[in-house]
Amino acid sequence: MPEANDSRVPLETPETLHAELARIAKWEKEQNKLMIWDRITRLPFKLLDKITPKIIHEKVGKLLDELGSYIQNGGNYLVAGRKVGTLIGEASVAAGGTGNGPYPLAVMDAAALRLSERSRNTATAQGATTGFGGIFTLAADIPAVLGLSLKAIQEIGLCYGYDPTDKAERIFTVKVMQFASSDIVGKRTILRELNLQAGGDGNIIAGTNAAVSKIQGWKEVVMVYRDNWGWKKLLQTVPVAGMFFGAYLNRKTLEDVTEAARMLYRKRRIIARLAELELK
Repeated sequence: MPEANDSRVPLETPETLHAELARIAKWEKEQNKLMIWDRITRLPFKLLDKITPKIIHEKVGKLLDELGSYIQNGGNYLVAGRKVGTLIGEASVAAGGTGNGPYPLAVMDAAALRLSERSRNTATAQGATTGFGGIFTLAADIPAVLGLSLKAIQEIGLCYGYDPTDKAERIFTVKVMQFASSDIVGKRTILRELNLQAGGDGNIIAGTNAAVSKIQGWKEVVMVYRDNWGWKKLLQTVPVAGMFFGAYLNRKTLEDVTEAARMLYRKRRIIARLAELELK
């Protein structure tokens, strides 16, 4: 997405950008350590098949179609950029800018953090509502969380200047969502596919084109989500008590998703800015 000029707010120096890249590299290394809870809840695929209710299997099948539609044409999950544009403009003015880009990383970060908090609050309320009814409302929760995740990632991407109306950007959105719920091996693989590993050249389009051939009808992404939820989401099937599990689990899901989105989009913007500085 092209950026207009805002002379009031200086952009980062190469030294600052490299320091920020180092911080992101540290975060990437931390992703190699799964929490005990995550290790316990990653159950074998066959066992998941047995304990997952039939209605959830049916929802998974429907989500495959919806996710494929989102990749191809945006579907019902494509967001409009006007709200994000207003939000980042306000963040720019608050930082002493004119409200126009190119925005410093600090302004982009501020807008992305506000959107992250909003999405977490929405997911918390959603989980509490659907958890209250147990298994009868759990089936409605799964597509809702998927939709919230896609929406949050797209909005954060817009904060950093990446437009989800571009098909390649929608592929990147799905890969960010997959990264957030993958195990250690999965996270490493996705970073390689997106060409964002340390020393990468930041050619995201090439990375996502390679990634799309490996998703195979988007089944991999949805199955990773089902694996991640596993029996954690089954705790939500208990009426009333499920309200508390649902609120916590949905909030945790959006925390992971928005953190991954902020880090990965931020890294792209830093790489792009370094490349621009090298050309000057």
